Amino acid sequence: MIGSTSGCVSIFASSYQVTCSMASHTTARPLTALKSGPLRGRVRVPGDKSISHRALMLGALAIGETVITGLLEAEDVMNTAAAMRAFGAMVTHDGDVWRVRGLGVGGLLEPAGIVDFGNAGTGVRLTMGLAAAQPIAVTFTGDASLIKRPMGRVLEPLSEMGVEVIARSGARLPLTMRGPRLPLPITYRLPVPSAQVKSAVLLAGLGTPGITTVIEPVFTRDHTERMLKGFGADIDISDEPGGGRRIALVGRPELKPQTIDVPSDPSSAAFPIVAATLVEGSDVTVEGVLMNPARIGLIETLLEMGADIEITAERTTGGERLADLRVRHAELKGVTVPAERAPSMIDEYPILAVAAAAASGETRMLGIGEMRVKESDRLAAVAAGLRANGVICSEGPDWLSVRGGRITGGGKVVTHLDHRIAMSFLILGLVAGNPVSVDDASMIATSFPTFEALMSRLGASFEAVDEAAV
Repeated sequence: MIGSTSGCVSIFASSYQVTCSMASHTTARPLTALKSGPLRGRVRVPGDKSISHRALMLGALAIGETVITGLLEAEDVMNTAAAMRAFGAMVTHDGDVWRVRGLGVGGLLEPAGIVDFGNAGTGVRLTMGLAAAQPIAVTFTGDASLIKRPMGRVLEPLSEMGVEVIARSGARLPLTMRGPRLPLPITYRLPVPSAQVKSAVLLAGLGTPGITTVIEPVFTRDHTERMLKGFGADIDISDEPGGGRRIALVGRPELKPQTIDVPSDPSSAAFPIVAATLVEGSDVTVEGVLMNPARIGLIETLLEMGADIEITAERTTGGERLADLRVRHAELKGVTVPAERAPSMIDEYPILAVAAAAASGETRMLGIGEMRVKESDRLAAVAAGLRANGVICSEGPDWLSVRGGRITGGGKVVTHLDHRIAMSFLILGLVAGNPVSVDDASMIATSFPTFEALMSRLGASFEAVDEAAV
């Protein structure tokens, strides 16, 4: 069951007391992007965040040492690494090589203190699943952005498996959960497409006797399923009558350690890809980008809009397809992006909106209500940022319409501590008539710590600004 309270809570007093921990945000760092000349060069963006989180987690449950290269060394993933250490796994690194010595399924230890995930929504939700089938009490918290985001979608199926939870009102952090001594396998049908909820249930299923089943009516990113197979889990995936997939996992396997090379994150690659598409005279190659079919919705949409993207050097690593993408400037036209594409590009809609602002005609993005429960209400934040820079747009509960053309710029964008809002509007500034400022660029480090240096190397121009002026 889930309990809630409007303030601090105490739970399982025999174990420890829970106190409210509101992680402080670093000092705001306003930044301005200036109109750019041609962008040119070859770059490699950091490793995929989704795969990085999962590699650390499954490494912590394997018996033996998992070796990871290309791990995204950004704040979100580092918080997951710290969490795995808190559960007793040995996590070390030497240069680019990370090593995780796991404890086996069912072997996680009770953390000595509160587990703080900073801004990492994926990290905390998946770790809730990881810990759910362990008879331990764990308290989770996060930064000022994360404690505002709802956790109910994950807590609901975990509660059906026997997990006890006490949370703030609205099922928000900080919260404490205790896993049952005998967790119950469930069959859970996802009410909305969510790879995070699916993954949390499957990770909980690892420590649950019997078969845990997740039914997803709409296909979502499948990194968890692919990696579970690689680690030796007994997992069966079949088509559902009428559409969708049924994923059945046999609990309590012995996971085998793996060697994992993490591909480049397509969500991070989206920024230089869109920038090169929009800035006249550009010719940029982004190397080693993950091309998982559940992650390339933005590439498909940009191609429909008329983008010049050449897919080369295709190869496979760790069961995942990747390729180099050569991107040259192209004139874009507006399109309608169907709702069924949303799960494959939900994090890329802010930067797609920037591309739409430069395209001719209207671009309509449908079925994107999930944007409202990300690091911020991204749908509202994107619309406000576009209007502040002279772009005509309108929004509904789960849709956004952008009418492209000349981008006036000159606006000051409120990021709401959201890294993708910050990066997207800095890209907008590269093609706007007047400089575009964001109120804070510091949180970009949560997912893409080399963003400014990488874009500057290609030819982009950013300037620090007086905080009082933003």
